[in-house]
Amino acid sequence: MTLSDYLFRGSLADLDPDVADLVNLEAERQVRRLILIPSESTIPYAVRETLTSAFHNIYAEGYPPEETRRMTEAQILDADMRLAEYRRYADPRYYKGTEIANLIEALARRRTAELFATEKYGPDSLFVNVQPLSGAPANSAVYTALIQPGDTIMGMNLLHGGHLSHGSPAARSGKQYNAIFYGVNPDTERIDYDAALALALQHKPKIVIGGFSSYPWAANWERLRQIADACGAVLLADIAHVAGLVIAGVYPSPVGIADVVTFTTHKTLGGPRGAVVMTHRADLAKKLDRGVFPGEQGGPHMHAVAALAVALKLAKTETFKELQQQTVSNAMHLAAMLSKQGVRIVHGGTNSHMLTVDCKPFKGADGTALSGDMAARLLDLVGITCNRNTLPGDLSAANPSGIRLGTPWITQRGFREPQIEQLAEVIVHVLKNAKPFAYTGGDGKPDARAKLDFESLTFARREVSALCDRAGIDYELPVVGSRMPEHGRYHLSLGFLKEHPKAIEIRGTESAIFLRTALTSEVYDLQPGEVQHAQMLGADGAVIAECRLEMMGEGVYRLHFETDGATGAAWLNALSDGFVIHDPTDQYGKIPGPVAIRPVADAIMPAVTLPDAASTGVKDYFVGAHGPKLTAPTPEPLPRFMWTAPTDAPLKRTPLFELHKSLGAKIVPFAGYEMPVWYTGVSQEHAAVRTGAGLFDVSHMGVWEVSGPGAQHFLNGITTNDVSALSVGQAHYSYFLDVDGVPLDDLYIYKLGVNRYMLVVNASNNDQDWAWVNAVREGKVMVDPARPGARLLPKPSLVTLRDLRDPAQGAERRVDIALQGPKSLDLLLGLPGSDSEKKKIKALTWSTVTQVTLAGFDLVISRTGYTGERIAYELFPHPDQATALCKTLIDAGATPCGLASRDSTRIEAGLPLYGHELGTERAFTPADAGFGGYVKLWKPFFVGKAGFLAREAKRDAVVTRFRMDNKGVRTPQPGTAVLDKRGRVVGVVTSCSIDTEGYQTGQAYLKQEFATEGTAILILTGGAKAAKSDLTLGDKVTIPDTATVLSRFPARKK
Repeated sequence: MTLSDYLFRGSLADLDPDVADLVNLEAERQVRRLILIPSESTIPYAVRETLTSAFHNIYAEGYPPEETRRMTEAQILDADMRLAEYRRYADPRYYKGTEIANLIEALARRRTAELFATEKYGPDSLFVNVQPLSGAPANSAVYTALIQPGDTIMGMNLLHGGHLSHGSPAARSGKQYNAIFYGVNPDTERIDYDAALALALQHKPKIVIGGFSSYPWAANWERLRQIADACGAVLLADIAHVAGLVIAGVYPSPVGIADVVTFTTHKTLGGPRGAVVMTHRADLAKKLDRGVFPGEQGGPHMHAVAALAVALKLAKTETFKELQQQTVSNAMHLAAMLSKQGVRIVHGGTNSHMLTVDCKPFKGADGTALSGDMAARLLDLVGITCNRNTLPGDLSAANPSGIRLGTPWITQRGFREPQIEQLAEVIVHVLKNAKPFAYTGGDGKPDARAKLDFESLTFARREVSALCDRAGIDYELPVVGSRMPEHGRYHLSLGFLKEHPKAIEIRGTESAIFLRTALTSEVYDLQPGEVQHAQMLGADGAVIAECRLEMMGEGVYRLHFETDGATGAAWLNALSDGFVIHDPTDQYGKIPGPVAIRPVADAIMPAVTLPDAASTGVKDYFVGAHGPKLTAPTPEPLPRFMWTAPTDAPLKRTPLFELHKSLGAKIVPFAGYEMPVWYTGVSQEHAAVRTGAGLFDVSHMGVWEVSGPGAQHFLNGITTNDVSALSVGQAHYSYFLDVDGVPLDDLYIYKLGVNRYMLVVNASNNDQDWAWVNAVREGKVMVDPARPGARLLPKPSLVTLRDLRDPAQGAERRVDIALQGPKSLDLLLGLPGSDSEKKKIKALTWSTVTQVTLAGFDLVISRTGYTGERIAYELFPHPDQATALCKTLIDAGATPCGLASRDSTRIEAGLPLYGHELGTERAFTPADAGFGGYVKLWKPFFVGKAGFLAREAKRDAVVTRFRMDNKGVRTPQPGTAVLDKRGRVVGVVTSCSIDTEGYQTGQAYLKQEFATEGTAILILTGGAKAAKSDLTLGDKVTIPDTATVLSRFPARKK
């Protein structure tokens, strides 16, 4: 009777249909893409079949009997004799049950030796280890076997084409060993072997490594041998990429020249993932074996060793040799065809399986060069898979300027010269039609991006699809199961362009705003079950499709095409991907997304229940809105927002005014309020912020609430930062711009709940800002000069605005108190309160917000501030509790600080102030202030975007910090001229105050070429200069004081 067992019987599709679908999806991806990654290949089906064999189930630590190295293949396969020997003598492995593993590993070793044997070193003279799990462990095993940690190794510079495992600082080889690097001559772009020799003689490496991951020319093994001999080093030849080429004789073999040879088995060799270590030196063989096991790894993957044996047998065939020859021929032809069409091939060409392309010559309108990452992503979107790659001259692997192209996989699928020429045409088409540009990143540095027009994208996809359809495969194309979302399949092919869907489903958390932007209709009006008519427009404003949009449920919509849906569905898919140009006036914008799109079979066309909102022409933005072919009605233009500040208004007082007086503060008028400028002095209060905890009255600043179902859309439209990126409990800095791109104010936005935000604005601009946001909400003022009748909201009721300082808000009123400095957290945690409330405070990271009860006070508390301190908080109590709260904080150790130290600390930190580095009569923008990263140009629309971009195109200066070289000089006032060493005006001071060390530190708007840290400048601290005609003998003139430009921001405190 058969035992009741625990074996899981059944196919993958039976037991795990989800994974089966993913496996099939990957199999289809490999058919639907032209894969040009040099380190990848499609391994023969027989090799894949072997990988699923029962050899997977066993451990086999150790090695086969040593005598099998010198056995012929026939002797190894004499299983009866070999097993008889096993039964009598066993084997040196640590596990039993490895008798068959011995045979398969011995077979793989022998086949390797036979394929790599030379006239001088036959297969019996080669010592082969087939156990390394991949290339990096193989190289690490060599290091472990032959040298000690801290020893010097020399390999090729990763940025010039080397490999991580050859000493890169990011890899273990660079961390454990002292790595030095040779590279290419910058003029010839070929390896400079003379320079490599000089390096070797200088540093005396223990191992010299030859072999490359992106250098396309064959290695000169004899020169590398000479270099190794000159310094007494071991020569390691890593032929991971070219092992198949070496076997076929189309790449020079290092066997017998190099002391040790390593290679991976899954690249041009076309085998399973794994690696080989090989030497002709008997004195190194056992060391290398011990380096692999137990030095680097435990049990080998015997199923991979078995699969390798299969691949090695195939490598003996004439077909394999022809494959390698054609692979090299294809790479050389691809390089020639690309070069012929104006593409720069790095290193001047290739004689191997790969080449590298320089993307830098392809530049956008703003001068941004096409990056390797963007080129690879655009090519991937059209179906050509490659990788970004560093080039000689790149500063780091994080920002490569090239792409690497390899021909092994496409050659396996049958590509020859005619197909290579078609492929080259598509690559050139994509690269030349790419439109590079750059956002300003959060660190202020350019963040390169690129887009394609829809016509170029579609052309390239069609061409690639046609090539894929003709290319060979060695398995039946799988059908993705019903459990796998159909959208997955449309990721892999032309999909919509082939099938002409009548209806599609769009779903995702961003689906509503995606469709509102992509279509002309007012999607926010839809409720589940309702249907509205909409048009889908192209970037030029021409109609792509007439549609009916049906809301199926939260985040799920169905779009029915009244006309052919092929182009419309493909257009939506491209918009979701985010790399297609959708506005001829704005290359930066990106439609919110992504969304999942799939066709809906047998969908019934529903009746329309709501009109098309775009028929009125007032919708703030939609794709095609700025296109020259737009035919939408033009509504009456709205007026520009105008603001006239009241004159002679009486000064106001904050809830803390009496406390300021009792503490002896010097009171001055500021922003319409009577405010404390200092209590004891700016230097003392500045120091308190930097070393303790400074307490500031900022309750004069505006505190608002914006809520309602349209709150996110509204705030995203009136501010520059990306409000959709905020989660509940997060906050960010942002700007209000007018329609010309000039700041109305800077502000902070806090997300307190779903569709509920708190805003803090400057006191001096509060009334103006309040009037402006209300006018925009009500649709009374212009938001887009290009479409002056457009309105941000379809109806004002979608948003509720509340002034939280207004007495009418009762118990929900809030004012702002700032507690800044390194001891602020300790001070807060020292106040009475529950552990759970204090835990919430301790959990706050920068720009986050929570609500707590502390010392009996109901507080909204954020970790934010404007002094440059990272341990900094803003507390929002009810105004009636503000005085008691401040007294409590002072009693706990906080130092009252006035406006002067608030200004001095923010200046020292390089932070802008409205009226100084923002706005003013010079109309300074956020980018002028060095804060362009807070203007998210990927948003398709916000008020002032077009004006900001127009100003940015002309900008040639930026605000940066400076420090007077000497103490005791007069403080430069805003508007003071900044001079270069020849007396030419190159900038203007915007702010200045005393810093922590007693120097005058300020900010100035300087021409870009003078804004570099360390630049010497002159500042006219003594006032305006006299005209030449006014000067007579004996007159005195102002001698400018010297100063030095600092970094834009000080080093962040840890």
